[in-house]
Amino acid sequence: MSAPADPVLYSFRRCPYAMRARLALAVSGTRCELREVKLSAKPEAMLAASPKGTVPVLVLPDGEVIAESLDVMRHALSRHDPEGWLLRDDAALIAANDGPFKHDLDRYKYPERHGSNALAHRDSALAFLRDLDARLAASGQLCGTTRGLTDMAVMPFVRQFAAVDRVWFDTLPLPHLRDWLAGHLASELFATVMMRVPPWSQGDAPVSFPPDQKD
Repeated sequence: MSAPADPVLYSFRRCPYAMRARLALAVSGTRCELREVKLSAKPEAMLAASPKGTVPVLVLPDGEVIAESLDVMRHALSRHDPEGWLLRDDAALIAANDGPFKHDLDRYKYPERHGSNALAHRDSALAFLRDLDARLAASGQLCGTTRGLTDMAVMPFVRQFAAVDRVWFDTLPLPHLRDWLAGHLASELFATVMMRVPPWSQGDAPVSFPPDQKD
């Protein structure tokens, strides 16, 4: 009798939505076939599964499709949550990240695309970052003393914001946020989910995710 098929994960390495999905899949030990997507040439198999054409897309062995990053996270952790991430799930804070902060982040990072004033949106985004810094000053992580779903849902977006102008970011009076971000970026878990693979094409040999290592 053949072994059951692994889920298929369509992902893009640098996308913060895909990144947070991979973090939860990795920590939960959910084995997947990883298919890296070239955004300028999205594979037909992914578009057939999820016509909206954004990553991540998780296709389960029974054909069910999970095409929202937070749903992928919660699905994986509902099956196995060795660090108790679901106990540290602040839906309101994640909504603030995915809504107003992401709005400002996009218009800071891509002003030409949005016809925006980059510095105005950079300044607007600082309110959210100050709130994060205050939380981290009290507990070290966003929902207590250990990492959880909220940290991993928010961190990839803070990473993206910091990378726009790292020299400027490092001058901000946000020491707890900087330490929190640096700690997660230096973790073995983060290194695991940032594995480099070539874009997938039909007929390629399967790439297993996560590799056999864990934080």
